Amino acid sequence: MKKFVRIERVGQTFNTRKGAFVALRDIDLTVEQGEFITLIGHSGCGKSTLLNLIAGLARPTSGVLLCAEREITGPGPDRAVVFQNHSLLPWLSCFQNVHLAVERVFGASEKRAQLDERTRAALDLVGLLPAQNKLPREISGGMKQRVGIARALAIEPGVLLMDEPFGALDALTRAHLQDELLKIVAKTRTTAIMVTHDVDEAVLLSDRIVMLTNGPAATIGEILPVPLPRPRDRVRLANDAAYLACRAAVVDFLHRRHGNPERSRAAAQANAGLAASPEPLAEAGASRAAA
Repeated sequence: MKKFVRIERVGQTFNTRKGAFVALRDIDLTVEQGEFITLIGHSGCGKSTLLNLIAGLARPTSGVLLCAEREITGPGPDRAVVFQNHSLLPWLSCFQNVHLAVERVFGASEKRAQLDERTRAALDLVGLLPAQNKLPREISGGMKQRVGIARALAIEPGVLLMDEPFGALDALTRAHLQDELLKIVAKTRTTAIMVTHDVDEAVLLSDRIVMLTNGPAATIGEILPVPLPRPRDRVRLANDAAYLACRAAVVDFLHRRHGNPERSRAAAQANAGLAASPEPLAEAGASRAAA
């Protein structure tokens, strides 16, 4: 696969009234095209800060971030963000909310009919074409999040960035949208980077799970490959040995090893051995060396 997002020696420091606060340090990560990555860690470990840096919503204090070999210096249509809050404009319909993004990106080069078709295709992708004329107040929370995902996908981004997009939803709606996201990403082959606190969500969705140590001065403590074939079915995976081993490795990191990257690396190799054959383990070692 092609290396698509590269994060090299990135650090982020904020100036506060109490002095400098080091949020992130020495972040090295490469994301391949078409890969699904989740960022997980305790609150305050800098997950959203790192996502904002990739989105171009903030600039790093040190290091460099690249997307498709171009330095990230600000927001751009090659990266679309879905936030926990759907951020829909309440006076616009579902169609109009998505169309606004499409027009901004493609309006100078395409005719109205083409823009309309892009909008309808995006809404159809998330199963909301029948609700295209409804206002945000007339649809459920889960549907609002699907509109947000449609809006992001409609601009055909190289990278889909998601900051806990299902965090405010009830468990059943969340599970449904996770399953829908699996289908959408498989169909579009979009590169995805997602922040989550949910261990099961991370294992279900990811190709690799990037686990951050506790802040301040958080860094990558471990990168865990998820050797589960796609397409994935949550019911079949419930008692799958590889799924359970990956879940155990993440829980172990979060609750016992998050403060010690060196210890976490050694322990994760033992846990990963339960979930993968020697061949994937060799690839995991290469991923850690690259990161």
